[in-house]
Amino acid sequence: MTQETNLNTLRARFRGYFPVVIDVETAGFNSNTDALLEICAVTLKMDDDGWLSPDKTIHFHVTPFEGANLVKEALEFNGIRDPFSPLRGAVSEEHALKEIFKLVRKEQKASGCQRSIIVAHNANFDHSFVMEASRRSLLKRNPFHPFATFDTAALSGLALGQTVLAKACKTAGVAFDNREAHSALYDTERTAELFCEIVNRWKKLGGWPVFEVEAESEQATDEQID
Repeated sequence: MTQETNLNTLRARFRGYFPVVIDVETAGFNSNTDALLEICAVTLKMDDDGWLSPDKTIHFHVTPFEGANLVKEALEFNGIRDPFSPLRGAVSEEHALKEIFKLVRKEQKASGCQRSIIVAHNANFDHSFVMEASRRSLLKRNPFHPFATFDTAALSGLALGQTVLAKACKTAGVAFDNREAHSALYDTERTAELFCEIVNRWKKLGGWPVFEVEAESEQATDEQID
């Protein structure tokens, strides 16, 4: 197996981390007090040539935890007018996270990665809700890094000159329907496509594998010396 092929793995590409795209819909901005209402996770895969793409999707509507705060403006924004409606088919935070963690741990192990890392748009927000819900549910096998994330808002600002998800997707050539936005399922799928496009675009530009850039730099230096 060549050095290049060895580098074309999730484990090598992200320093042993298994990236998982996450989006949450909530009843406010405070992860300690406000309800988690919807969560989606999309795992990623890399082919033998090093191209990244979305893989498996898991999605849940979530019942507000006991005593959770429900901010009216937040519910109007995400369109979840009645978080307690039986038509939502919602499950508890514990059930949703257990199932997501189970899938993530399985895929992480299969990829040979040591730990998972959350990829999200304005990632600190989603990360804080996942971590707090995990703490409330007393889940001890949380596969995600406790503070590190990959933030597609920051990456999009660098690569595309845009930080708003819809505008970044449009610039990257990823289809985005504003009428579908603010659904955890839809936003996660678009964020996954966006992240893959940025990573793959960097590869197309010659930024990965890194040794190729280093080799070209060394060659240019040798030619200057000659």
